[in-house]
Amino acid sequence: MKITRRQFLGTAVAATAVAACGGDDGKTDAAIAGRNCAVNGTSTTISSNHGHVIMVTSAQVNAGVDMTYDIMGSADHTHSVTITAANFATLQSNSNGSVMVNTTSGGGHTHSVTVICA
Repeated sequence: MKITRRQFLGTAVAATAVAACGGDDGKTDAAIAGRNCAVNGTSTTISSNHGHVIMVTSAQVNAGVDMTYDIMGSADHTHSVTITAANFATLQSNSNGSVMVNTTSGGGHTHSVTVICA
């Protein structure tokens, strides 16, 4: 499956690469306060990931309605994950917020997906 550069930058692989360069350590409160899901979209991580991909856009955050994502990516099986209107409301109201949801079972396992304001 081919993905665009923008889609890749929203993946857990890209997030992991950025995280390897450091976390929020040393960031000022003003830099952290600059996070805004409604404007910047989100960063996502998938636990025990082995090729799955999810991208949650600012438009989806702003729409605030239940969304179900297929996160197959380059894995040999798929999972679905639903982010609810209540989850989106959390992301809309708290710029430093995050939500964690679980995927459906696939390949004999599930994953936790964390969505964080970018």
